Amino acid sequence: MADGFKVDLDALDKAASGITDTLAKLQFKKVSDLDHKKEDIGHDHLADVLGHFLKRWEIGVENLGKDASQVSQRLNASVKAYANLDGQIAGHLHGTLSRNGEDPGTK
Repeated sequence: MADGFKVDLDALDKAASGITDTLAKLQFKKVSDLDHKKEDIGHDHLADVLGHFLKRWEIGVENLGKDASQVSQRLNASVKAYANLDGQIAGHLHGTLSRNGEDPGTK
């Protein structure tokens, strides 16, 4: 027989919120905002290479952001599913214990 498990809904909710907050901050600060002017770098080719790198890096960050958004959405969905199920079970047990609900032993 399984020992069961416990889900910390508050921790799941905080994780989802943390991801969402981080993604919101990333919207205002892009990798491409990093300065890579040729006159500041001091070398034309190095500045070009850095510019290409920053563009590719931005694409990677955007892809990570999309993945993180999915993780946050799925964590939120898990919290809702566990909370709904917990409420249903609590209601069923309350009804059974107070003899207002259907007795599961009669099925």
